[in-house]
Amino acid sequence: MPRPPVARDKLLDAYAALLRREGERAATLDAVAAKAGVSKGGLLYHFGTKEALAEALCERMLDLGREDVEKMRTAPDGPCAYYVRTSVNTKSAFDVTYAAMIRLSQAYVAPASDALGQIHRWWMDLILEEIQEPSVAETIMLIGDGLYSYAALPGELDRPEAGGDMDGLLRQVEVLKASAKAQLAERG
Repeated sequence: MPRPPVARDKLLDAYAALLRREGERAATLDAVAAKAGVSKGGLLYHFGTKEALAEALCERMLDLGREDVEKMRTAPDGPCAYYVRTSVNTKSAFDVTYAAMIRLSQAYVAPASDALGQIHRWWMDLILEEIQEPSVAETIMLIGDGLYSYAALPGELDRPEAGGDMDGLLRQVEVLKASAKAQLAERG
């Protein structure tokens, strides 16, 4: 009888949490099973190897990335504002998985680096579609990346409000968008 998907999700949640908090070396199969509250045999039923566990987390990240890109595409205030506004660590499933993927990427797990790179390309494509000026699009991406990095720091900085004055940042995004339009108009 197949195990319910809930056990698989619990294992992926535990793996992501261990990666985020303690790093790739600490996220052993035994540690993941213990954190998820399942036997090692239960873990091995779903994921035969640590590599299979990492690949499943990469698939989850890509699924979460697709969902985020769709929200970004349909955001009432546009992709640029959405990207900056959501570039704070809220400890959502996306944020926990993203932080775990960074740790895997730092451990040279190629599928993790590939998944992160793909999601960044999707974000950049939407921002470029709205801005149409590569240097301004890159600036907006860097604002979001900086916000996320700052908010993801451990300790008292590990909070969503680490972005400070979000309204002020969003006004600057509007200034950048206007600048991009002006640059495009000058080139005719």
